[in-house]
Amino acid sequence: MSARNSYRRRRRAKSRRAASLPIVDETSAGGLVIKVEDHQAFVALIARRNRNGNIEWCLPKGHLEPGETAQEAARREIFEETGIKGKVIAPLISIDYWFAGAGRRIHKVVHHYLLEATGGTITVDNDPDHEAEAAAWVPLDMVSKVLVYPNERKVVATALELLEIED
Repeated sequence: MSARNSYRRRRRAKSRRAASLPIVDETSAGGLVIKVEDHQAFVALIARRNRNGNIEWCLPKGHLEPGETAQEAARREIFEETGIKGKVIAPLISIDYWFAGAGRRIHKVVHHYLLEATGGTITVDNDPDHEAEAAAWVPLDMVSKVLVYPNERKVVATALELLEIED
């Protein structure tokens, strides 16, 4: 059997196993919180460990609590993960993706917003889940180079268009 056919069989078997898992829908919210200092825009980012134990910089986000709107969740999650309070300026984009974990397939939708920083101090001390290992203000023109996920770079590009700033 060729390596190519072996690979195809393994993929089909994996696909059948994944298709038989129960599907769970999850909704999260977060976004880009911006502050301007000395005529330069900065974005609050967080660092998390991925499944391999490596640090990844990403946008703050998290699950909606019962009865909470996506905008409320975005503000709360950004504060919990970065210590920064923000005011929602505009919706950006919603991203959806699939992944498998804990014996189920998860369809996740993340609503992203553009927020203006209104107070607080950059810290991870407010994070009750301790998911964020670090938080930092990153210059807006550097954010796309630091973010790991292409979908989050798309969120930044949408914000730049909205703000009419060239990357």
